[in-house]
Amino acid sequence: MRRLIRSTLGAATTVLAALALTTIATPASAADAPYDVLVFSKTAGFRHDAIPVGIQTVRDLGAANNFTVTATEDAAQFNTTNLARFEAVIFLNTTGDVLNSSQQTAFESYVNGGGGYVGVHSASDTEYDWPFYGNLVGAYFSSHPAIQQATVRMENRAHPSTAHLSQSWTRTDEWYNFRSNPRSTARVLATLDESSYSGGSMGGDHPIAWCKTVSGGRSFYTAGGHTQASYSEPAFRAHLLGGIRYAAGRAKADCRPETGYTALYNGSTTGWSQAGPGGFTNSDATLTSFGGMGMLWYSAKQFAPSYSLKLDWKIAGDHNSGVIVGFPATNDPNAALNTGYEVQIDATDAVDRTTGSIYAVKAPDTAARDAALNPPGEWNTFELLVEGERLQVFLNGLRINDFTNTDPNRQLDGHIGIQNHGTGDEVNYRNIRIKELGGTTPPPSGDVTVQAESYVSGSGVSRFSKAAAIGGQVVGNIENGDWVGYQALPLTGATSLRARVASAGSGGTLQVRSGSASGPLLGQVAVPVTGGWETFTSVTATLAGVPSGTQPLYLTFAGGQGFLYDVDEFTLLKSGTPPPTTGVGRIVGLGGKCLAVPNGSTTDGTQIQISTCTGGTNQQWTVTPNSTIKALNKCLDVNGNSSADGTRIQLWTCNGGPNQNWSAQTDGSLRNPQTAKCLDVSGNSSADGQPVHLWSCHGGANQKWTLP
Repeated sequence: MRRLIRSTLGAATTVLAALALTTIATPASAADAPYDVLVFSKTAGFRHDAIPVGIQTVRDLGAANNFTVTATEDAAQFNTTNLARFEAVIFLNTTGDVLNSSQQTAFESYVNGGGGYVGVHSASDTEYDWPFYGNLVGAYFSSHPAIQQATVRMENRAHPSTAHLSQSWTRTDEWYNFRSNPRSTARVLATLDESSYSGGSMGGDHPIAWCKTVSGGRSFYTAGGHTQASYSEPAFRAHLLGGIRYAAGRAKADCRPETGYTALYNGSTTGWSQAGPGGFTNSDATLTSFGGMGMLWYSAKQFAPSYSLKLDWKIAGDHNSGVIVGFPATNDPNAALNTGYEVQIDATDAVDRTTGSIYAVKAPDTAARDAALNPPGEWNTFELLVEGERLQVFLNGLRINDFTNTDPNRQLDGHIGIQNHGTGDEVNYRNIRIKELGGTTPPPSGDVTVQAESYVSGSGVSRFSKAAAIGGQVVGNIENGDWVGYQALPLTGATSLRARVASAGSGGTLQVRSGSASGPLLGQVAVPVTGGWETFTSVTATLAGVPSGTQPLYLTFAGGQGFLYDVDEFTLLKSGTPPPTTGVGRIVGLGGKCLAVPNGSTTDGTQIQISTCTGGTNQQWTVTPNSTIKALNKCLDVNGNSSADGTRIQLWTCNGGPNQNWSAQTDGSLRNPQTAKCLDVSGNSSADGQPVHLWSCHGGANQKWTLP
């Protein structure tokens, strides 16, 4: 049975209770197809007196929004057959160890198969020794001050759990501090303003609600809901309902991690200019179009052809607008359309002029678009990823168009704008932000990197969302005999193909062919079992007999039974570009001692040390250049994403976070790029059992390592 997914997006949610809003816009869920939710409230630690009222609140929300509710504290209901009845499972103020190993396995299968998870408040104070759950909930509880009023800042107002809220939300609850920051693996929806209350310990970045994808499932977490009063607040009830709808797959959202973006509009129109008739009103950090045909464009800066532009939009019905990229400075909106490209917003228009199309040039993948699109009245998120002459369009985290510009009279670098189409076409925009990527797609004569999920034909596979994937998706559900095809790849000079892969299945062989899925075999490489579907490594196939010019290329997949592996991206490496190699073996440091996992323990949080080299598996490390360092199928990890000198270096389930990234330096040191600090033997001692930690780089002998 394939790892098919009820929905490809991931979830978690936003925070807490309510700002005193005059009116609360409840998510438009009346038209949702019926679904079923399981509420689980078992406790093995502190028990919240809000549990009964919380259960009743979910029942009330279900009665009003077309879903049925089953409430239980019987962990035996966590079996494969029973869980299959539900689109979402809510951990409502659970605490401690509430599931045994077989029940955990059943729940993992449920989520991996597309099930939804909602965590409320002390759901983060649950199952500390279950790595899968830790990844699912996003972060574990650390501490809390006394119940008090605080201000919540909305970071994402497109998610159904936060779309009804203003930019700040003031309410009373028990405010959690967390052991780690979930930002690297989840989309943060709301944060706490620690200056607005006493007892916060996470500094300037204190997430309090978030969403994420976990394998095939969706996860939403909100730290609100400690008090009984929370569940009578209209804003909190709408917040909880939005999280449930997202987890159940009834509302879509982009829950990929997001960092490094600069706001172009989040309430202020400084730097923006109106061209042509009509315009936009500006209220509640929301732009609303009127009249036209005109364009509001960001005149303060033009952007080089390497950026990610994101923005949230909503239409009320059959309305029309678009996002325009790649035009020179102009006060003529028609000139912008003729020199750049418009990504359309209008789901009812012709196929090449519908939502996600490159207007009148290239239609979107309409099946993918329909699967990702929220209906009128609900918010959607676009990402327009520009790399050289390539423009990819993502809708709510799912790629729906992949276009390459070949028209010398049009471009993708330049200014960006949003269209006000005409009288009666009312479209809302929020949170327009950009991330400049600092490079361009290499020319055809250089290496060419391709997102594997951008295939144009295939058999047996599916596009599969993953937080740890580059670009947010992989080619998944791969079995023996499946294949994918790509058109118009520049093959001249290609000598090898490097692919980023992950496997918790059986592994197998990746084959590279030209012309068709049964065409000439150019090369092949074995794909190992990496230990997890989120645990990536790189493999390289040497190529021979590669045709010249721009040609179709096919990847074919072979192996044993069941799921083999996932493919994230691949790079065609050209002559004179040797592929980086993955080393496997000992890492030797101070005093000739080896980096080691004590006692061969695979428990998350095991502190790494040095000891006399023995050749044991606890001293065998797989080093992927500028990426992960792994032993026992787990990753070398900086505890808690901290950058403080002395932070513990530990073994942890691989999650693709920046605290698990290591880069070998020419001076022999191993550096974590996120912190710019080095792997260091504490106390400069070479004694067996001496721990390693993070420390400012200084070039000393206790920071020098010999890699395999």
